[in-house]
Amino acid sequence: MNGFFPKYFHFFLLAVWLVIPACYDKGVKDENVNKPTVTSWTTTKDKSSLLTKKSFSLGTQDQTGVSIVVDTSLAMQTIDGFGYTLTGGSACLIMDMEPAARTALLNEIFGCLDDQLCISYLRVSIGSSDLNKTVFSYCDLTGVDEDPELVNFSLSLDTVDVIPVLREILDRRPDLKIMASPWSAPVWMKTNRNSIGGSLQKKYFTTYAKYFARYIKAMAAHGIKIDAITVQNEPLHGGNNPSMVMTSTDQATFIQDHLGPEFKAQNISTKIIIYDHNCDHPEYPMQILADSEASKYIDGTAFHLYAGDINVLSEVHANYPDKKLYFTEQWTGANSDFGADLMWHIRHVMIGSIRNWSSIALEWNLANDPSFQLHTPGGCTQCLGALTIDGSNYLRNVSYYIVGQISKGVPAGSVRVHSTWLESMPNVSFLRPDGKKVLFVLNDSQGPRKINVLQGTKVFNAILPPGSITTFLWN
Repeated sequence: MNGFFPKYFHFFLLAVWLVIPACYDKGVKDENVNKPTVTSWTTTKDKSSLLTKKSFSLGTQDQTGVSIVVDTSLAMQTIDGFGYTLTGGSACLIMDMEPAARTALLNEIFGCLDDQLCISYLRVSIGSSDLNKTVFSYCDLTGVDEDPELVNFSLSLDTVDVIPVLREILDRRPDLKIMASPWSAPVWMKTNRNSIGGSLQKKYFTTYAKYFARYIKAMAAHGIKIDAITVQNEPLHGGNNPSMVMTSTDQATFIQDHLGPEFKAQNISTKIIIYDHNCDHPEYPMQILADSEASKYIDGTAFHLYAGDINVLSEVHANYPDKKLYFTEQWTGANSDFGADLMWHIRHVMIGSIRNWSSIALEWNLANDPSFQLHTPGGCTQCLGALTIDGSNYLRNVSYYIVGQISKGVPAGSVRVHSTWLESMPNVSFLRPDGKKVLFVLNDSQGPRKINVLQGTKVFNAILPPGSITTFLWN
């Protein structure tokens, strides 16, 4: 026994030297695995980062950084989703892609994996918008002057592209919410019998209400649930093709006496949303909401931001806190600057609308071709889609990143919660259904900015690149 110890002692030391560091290293690795981490995605206006993903650990407060406090105990509105308008032109271009390319594209937009967006909301047109190949309604007539019973009603033109694309999308995202908006009633219902401008004749208010109900049920027959409709896209603008003018008085009457009762009689649960136009006329929706008989059928108000101030959404909310708000459209143009559009849309649309109580934020529109087609005669010739589709190939444009940046971190059902407002670093925060927290923050300055994020007992710090938007996600 006495001879054994000296003889084998060096083997014992070698074992200790090998095993103890290995065990220590394993303990450190296990500790790091269990340590809470933060995931971030960043897009910069110079395109040096495009949804670039990083992960890092929670840490301590850096006294040299500016602090943003996230307080999940102060909850605001529930988020219904983020997305685009799927115009008829967008759907046509997507359907013309080779099947394998179309599959890859739809997976990228509507999947939720690391290298995919996570789009949760779409807007479609009832009949054609100005970004369709042709102008049409679902009840166009030849040889007769009117069709009050809607005998000629048909979704046939949408069955070529819009409905097939929606079905493929819903196969991937069955929880996707869809809003539908008309650009015009059928021309025979209008005062000028023209697709451009004019108003809905009062004698057709009942027929037009039935037209909405017929549309919703026909889409349901194709397996497509319409979660909400707006009564009229841009009711104060009659110069588009198609378009239709509708006063707030007429919209209130139409809802109160026709559309609301028709939905109730047919047991249609689709939400009714008013206005759907710019932030410069908040009196329009508030005049309708002041009518208690019309208001009882109304879910909320939709806005665009081609004029006015995004903060008027909070004015409407303050007066009618039981009614929801929706931000439904903002375009980027053919001659737009990527960086300028990224900064403006993130500040005013994505952060601005949500901090002012909107439950959604949508960009216009999903796709165009390299010539900014498809559009109607007189329709938008400069609208830049989130994607430029050329055959089976496509480019990602600025609104791809505007919406993609927030959609990756904030699923439907998330709730906006309090976060410190900084004019130099606009931000908005959320509590997700899975309990994770999200901070969406913009650095519109010319230099990097150091921030601390404090949420309860959790702290982390990060450096925001100049001209950037970053989404932070943590447990």
